[in-house]
Amino acid sequence: MVNILATKKLPKALKKKFADAKIVLVEKNFIQTKSISFETPQPKDYFIFTSKQAVKSVLKSDVKNVHSISCLCVGSKTKRYLEKKGFSVIESADYAEDLIQIIDSKYKSNSFIFFCGNIRKNTIPNYFLQNKIAYNEIIVYETKLKPHQVKEKFDGVLFFSPSGVNSFLENNTLENKTCFCIGTTTAKTLENIPEILGHKNIIIASQPTVENVINEVIKYYK
Repeated sequence: MVNILATKKLPKALKKKFADAKIVLVEKNFIQTKSISFETPQPKDYFIFTSKQAVKSVLKSDVKNVHSISCLCVGSKTKRYLEKKGFSVIESADYAEDLIQIIDSKYKSNSFIFFCGNIRKNTIPNYFLQNKIAYNEIIVYETKLKPHQVKEKFDGVLFFSPSGVNSFLENNTLENKTCFCIGTTTAKTLENIPEILGHKNIIIASQPTVENVINEVIKYYK
């Protein structure tokens, strides 16, 4: 019997996929996010979101006319959530690196508000600074690590963020474990870990969604 650990709690419909494939799932939240208060930003041409959590935090805030500004975003999940909540999404990409290519070709003369968490990659801010593009970066939520020691036996681990990797490694090792990652950024966090080096046991989802991570697990253990 294959045992898998997910480093965050999964929706019921996705958990059923494991049960149908006769894979035992253990799940624990290794990070927690919390909306924080922030100052209302000055108007800009466009909003940028790289996570669903950032959207939730902005909707909880008192930013006026929030739906009057069009958005650029990273991730299909973020895009779907923005559209569900009444935002206009004019551009989206799977990764921040891809989004800045779009901005570079079409939006360099515009200004932006980048809503993000306290732990984020430098990809978008560095691009704006290097190209002297007007932007405000506003931290709207905090990510905190929630390390656990996992006592159950497991063959593989599902990782959904670099923070989840760091939290997991505080009390656990990855020796002889297969790692399934939501995307390249998460995978890169794993690549320098001693017990991972030299092993081909990092599998990256074909698209950066939770469902695709699960599909990779089921395909791997078939």
